[in-house]
This record gives sequence, structure tokens and C-alpha cells, in this order.
Amino acid sequence: MALAAARSALLGSVHDALAQRIDEAVGRPAPEVESSPAVAGEKSTPAAAGPEHGANLLAAARSWLCDLARSGWRGIDHELVAGAAPVVSAMLPDPALRRRATLLDGFAAELAASCPGATLERVPVRRWADLWSRALLLTVPGSAGERPDGSVTGRLLPLGIDVQEHATAVQAQVHAVFEPADGGAPRLVRAGVSAPKPDTVVGAGLWQLLRPRMSLLGAVSEGRSMELDAMPVTAEGDLVWDDERARAGEPADPFATARVRLSAATAAPVVPLDRHPVRIAVPVLLEGYAAHSEECGLAFDLAGRPLAVDTDRMPAAGPLTPEAVAASHACVGLLRWDAGEFLLQPLAVETTVRKKTVAVHAGAWAGGTTDKAGVRAEKAATDAVAVLRERAGRLLRK
Repeated sequence: MALAAARSALLGSVHDALAQRIDEAVGRPAPEVESSPAVAGEKSTPAAAGPEHGANLLAAARSWLCDLARSGWRGIDHELVAGAAPVVSAMLPDPALRRRATLLDGFAAELAASCPGATLERVPVRRWADLWSRALLLTVPGSAGERPDGSVTGRLLPLGIDVQEHATAVQAQVHAVFEPADGGAPRLVRAGVSAPKPDTVVGAGLWQLLRPRMSLLGAVSEGRSMELDAMPVTAEGDLVWDDERARAGEPADPFATARVRLSAATAAPVVPLDRHPVRIAVPVLLEGYAAHSEECGLAFDLAGRPLAVDTDRMPAAGPLTPEAVAASHACVGLLRWDAGEFLLQPLAVETTVRKKTVAVHAGAWAGGTTDKAGVRAEKAATDAVAVLRERAGRLLRK
């Protein structure tokens, strides 16, 4: 446990130093450590401390993780990894333990795919150490307890959508600037929606799984703001989305928002357990750069300093392509840290087509599209989803 805590503290310090460098570079106010993102409505009172829910299951998970540490990565085998299965199965039905169960399940799946460890040519030491440390710390009573939260009322100005896709799940996270109704300082917030998916649903078909769960996706696709009324929010700036508390507002261009409001928007503080360099994803606006290709991929030249562009993170579920990014002159993206360097993940770009400025957004198809390529992709995905639903219906009727 001491090893996991020390690793988390060390990487947390790296996270804070990198975040400070970014804030200084873009001229953004530092996060308000003492205040919550809630600016309207009453803040909730944290629940009184009490016995940790599922303490026996947390102890079982901790025991399995300690067995992993004793065996070493080269000593893992299928029997050892399988020890996580009963713990995960017991945790998953409980919403209070599902966060830990999901992490353990994914970690065990990675290890199982690499067994036996003695035959591995290369061990992903850094990744596995991060997963192990985080999983172990989450077994400490109170580590994933209720966080202070509140509600916000005001205008939400979307900047772009970050899509994260896996074989069995997909998540869309909207990054936005929130303007409080009481005239307070603008804040950076996020709103996410996720859904399970079959591995045959890819590309634009992902939106069919996510669209019914969040009206915000349609507003982003249409380039509109959202008016929020007492929308729940966590202390870390994540909106707990409720369609009943939101309505479509006036048109809002993400690039106009970025040029006028982004630099003044404050970010919410990050809780200690979540402070890790790989979690850095800061919305930024870049203009006046020159795009050029290097051996390792695309890069933007900013006043003589290259910034690598992570085109691999751009989703196939939208019209944004590496070619569009290479031809752009303005970009709204997420500044990340990976493998010892800063990377830019584009969310939207402005490019010139026939002497006119045209914006291309990664999430442009989120609410549906009339774009020919998008329509074709949606139709193919619709057919795949229809077949899967028909087969599922047959199985349920048997």
C-alpha cells in the first residue's frame, strides 16, 4: 500500500507541475482549490463517515492485488489472474462498487491476454504499475466515497466532443465553457455519456447508441448552446447530465467561444487520486501555426516550436480527418501529455475552402447529419444494429 501511495503522490506532483505549465502558457487562471464548481443552488453536504460499503469485497480485491505484487509481472499465470473473477462478479451488481469492479475487470483482462508472463517479450511496466496502484488505492475505505457536489444554472457553450471507443463500450465527453446565470466567472466543465456496444458497431453507428441518452449531443451537432437549470455537477467539474434540466439555446460557434471565453475560464480542482499526467486534457485554441508532416506524424509549428498532433485519437465517427487538420489554420483541441511530451488532440479545425472559412468538427455527426459520407455511414450502422436487435429479440423469445 505504501508503494502505491508513493507512486500516486509522485505522479500527482508531475500532474500538478504540467498543469501549471499549461495554465501559464495559455494565460488561464489557476484552478480554485477551495471552491466547488457549483455556482447556483445549494451544495450538498457530504455523508457522515461510516462503515465502508462492501468492506469484505474490498479486502478480497486488495488480497488479489497483493498476490500480483508478490508474483511479479513475469510470474503471472492464468490461475493467478483468474483469482479476480469471483471478486469482480460480486462487485459488479453493486453500484457503489462498480467503479472498482470495472477497473479490476479490465486490468485482469489485460493480464490474462498476456499470460504466461514469463514468455512476454516486453512488459508494459508503466501502464500495469499505474493500473495496479490505482486499483489498490481504491480498495482503501473511503477512497471512492461520495464527493461534494452541487448544481449549476446558466449557459453551456460546447467546445467539442472527445470520443473514446473500446470493443464493448463507447463514451462521448463534451468539453464546454459554462457561464453562470449570476454573472460569475466562466468555468471549464465536462459532460459525458457512455453505453455498452457490440464490437460490430463502429464509426458513425456509435452515435445511435449514445444519441438517445443525451440531448446535448444534438446541440453540439447543431452548433447551439444549452440553458441549464439546477444541473447537478461534481466538485471536479463533471456535469451529471439530466435532459429534464436542459434546453437548447441560441447558436454558439465553438471557435467564437474559444476566442472570447476560453482563456478566462477556470478549471475545477482535481482530486488527489485522479492527479496523473495521462489524465491531462486541457481545452486550448491554437491559431497562426504552420502544419507539417514529420517522421512520427503531423505537427504544428508554433513560433518555431513544434507541437505533435495526435491524429490517432480522432474518431472515425465524424468528418474530421488528418487531411483536414493538416490544411487548417485554427484548431480547438485538448492538450495532453504522453510519453514525455505534449500532444494536441484536435476537436475541431477551421480551414479554407474556395476562399471561405469552413469549420470541421469531430462531433459533427453526433446529432445526425445530411453530409453524404455521414449518411452512408449511419445507414450501414443502422443495418448492423437492426440485425443485432433482431437476433437479441429471438434469443429472448426462446
